[in-house]
Amino acid sequence: MLTTATGSREVPQRRADVWRALAVLEPYCAVCDVSYVLDGSGAPGVGTTFVCAPGELAGADPRPGAPRGEIVTWEPRSRVGTRLQLTPETWTTEIELADTADGGTRVTITVGHEPTGGSRLVHRLTRNAVRRMVQRTVDAELGKVPAHVDQAAARG
Repeated sequence: MLTTATGSREVPQRRADVWRALAVLEPYCAVCDVSYVLDGSGAPGVGTTFVCAPGELAGADPRPGAPRGEIVTWEPRSRVGTRLQLTPETWTTEIELADTADGGTRVTITVGHEPTGGSRLVHRLTRNAVRRMVQRTVDAELGKVPAHVDQAAARG
């Protein structure tokens, strides 16, 4: 049973800068305190897989069982989507960027949560709590957008 939530916010930066801040997986994101290890080489795109690990790995390998993800949508400077597999659930994130009239960027984030185990009864009983959790996740991610843009600008 898929549960989704969507939210938007506008930032004053150009879409190219926001894209670089939100779609390009750096080895470590200080805003989220998460490290990404991409599989393969070359430019990211649909099918690129990655491992997501808490904290800064500083060259170490992620722990066994670390969440694995895949880029499922890749439209440069416009839209990126990922799917992250955790043991009891799958999370999807879709980020869409659009220009605003004043030269800024409208960021729309949609997060989806789908349990991969458990009974239908448990899913029904927890549905409202899951809805709230997914909406809080969207709100938190939108709240981090300015910090991501600032971090990318500092990287140059």
